[in-house]
Amino acid sequence: MTDLLSADGASVAQPLQPLAAVLTGADNPYHVLQWLRRSPAAHLLGRLALDPEALNHKSLDTLPQRAATTYVRGLLVTAGILPPRDENLALLTNWVARTVAELPARHANLIRPFAEWHIIRDARRRSSRGRYTYAAHKGDCGNVLATINFLNWLGTQHLSLSQLQQRHLDTWAIERPTLRSRSIPFLRWSTARRLCPPDLVIERSAAQLPGHFQAEEEHRKELLRCFNDPELPLEVRVAAALVRLYALPLTRIVELTDDHIRRDQGHTYLTVNQHPFVLPPKLARLIDDQLQYSPRHSNAAGCRYLLPGHSPGRPRNPLGLADTLRHHGLPARAARNTAMMDALVDLPPMVMADLLGIHPKTAERWATLAGGNWSEYLAARRAAPQR
Repeated sequence: MTDLLSADGASVAQPLQPLAAVLTGADNPYHVLQWLRRSPAAHLLGRLALDPEALNHKSLDTLPQRAATTYVRGLLVTAGILPPRDENLALLTNWVARTVAELPARHANLIRPFAEWHIIRDARRRSSRGRYTYAAHKGDCGNVLATINFLNWLGTQHLSLSQLQQRHLDTWAIERPTLRSRSIPFLRWSTARRLCPPDLVIERSAAQLPGHFQAEEEHRKELLRCFNDPELPLEVRVAAALVRLYALPLTRIVELTDDHIRRDQGHTYLTVNQHPFVLPPKLARLIDDQLQYSPRHSNAAGCRYLLPGHSPGRPRNPLGLADTLRHHGLPARAARNTAMMDALVDLPPMVMADLLGIHPKTAERWATLAGGNWSEYLAARRAAPQR
């Protein structure tokens, strides 16, 4: 330990002593010894320990952003050596800086203000409310990439933004159907700043209703398997049950922490989008066990993730979690679609939108698919006296 965290091999430098306390205080010292000997993250930490004063987020951001870098950063934050920050927001800002730096000047002069004053500013607003997820970061990066693709396409057409016409946009939307929706933010931003002619629009693709569902009996059997099969990994049982009971997407499940769990008079509640759900006793016990046996690293807000990732202070990657669920025969998409349909049998779409934090129009599309008619509910809401 001293050899790793000291420049002279004699004593641990003062800035790194909290990290030494974390490592020596681990529940299983054998695992720590294995990590010290074999992990690329430990080797990186040893190199960084040669200059403890350079241990800061800015220095780490200049390194290749590999798994070892992410792990070391999480370890330093957990030990209190580095201040916590919103890593999803940091991923976005650092990625934008690297991406813009590689663009030709004519494109960088457009992408930089669009990214900084529209994409990143909105991301900071969501981050301040604790709502900037890993999925949101990926979506924002996708919007910037679509904009770069659009500008490159304009170049092939020998067009500038000021020369853009509706027929050009229509051609773009037909040739790039997967990017058309992601190009809308940049078009709106450009129009608002009079960089292109007014009244240009890119129509959004027609919303695709889900096509994968489970039979009711299959859905029920999988939920019972989550509750009762001890051969399944604990995190798989918890995540798959949350999908099947509450139609929660994996992107939201991985962001759940112990702060979302409340206990009161014999009941356990899971709070989602500021609304508490009463958990079935079996699921409550599974969640208690998951919190008890999972790594005890805290995130930036001082809370422990229900499904912690490999790196300290980070949650599971939702894409990796989806693969794990499929591996164990509990795929998430069809199960969530079925759970959403079941919920809309009893709840109006406006209530579902509020509970799950989805867009009201999305909930309305689901209600249409479910065959629900909520006109009477809406009329009753409008007629109800305001309090």
